[in-house]
Amino acid sequence: MSQSVFTLLRDGQDYMNTWPVKRELYAFFPECRVVSATKLAIKTMPPLAIVAAGMMFNVLGAAYLPQALAIGLFFISLPVQGLLWLGHRSNQVLPPQLKSWYQEVHRKMAAEGCELQAMRSQPKYRELASTLKTAFSELDRVFTQKWFN
Repeated sequence: MSQSVFTLLRDGQDYMNTWPVKRELYAFFPECRVVSATKLAIKTMPPLAIVAAGMMFNVLGAAYLPQALAIGLFFISLPVQGLLWLGHRSNQVLPPQLKSWYQEVHRKMAAEGCELQAMRSQPKYRELASTLKTAFSELDRVFTQKWFN
């Protein structure tokens, strides 16, 4: 299934905003680190790109304009790479072990009365993110901590 770059970027942005960055999840999912790094890169890399390219142009002169632009584009590409990774990851189907864990969490949350999306037969990481976000926002800390110990 081929997707456009813009679709992946949009999916990555949505996934980044949905994924709950919680201490309990850091050991199990790389998303927490990627989301944190991408959010930091979105804030810091554009100004750093301008400063790096501007300083290179100022110090080395117009002869190094292509290199200065390349440095600036490299800095700008870092948050884009994070969003692309997140977009790709959000569209991947959960592996079998994670799928059964997702279904167990979904059933327990439904038993507690949480409003959830319908359980899918082939859930993707975006459904897991949505379920975990609901779990951390609606359920108390004692209930969610049982899943991560």
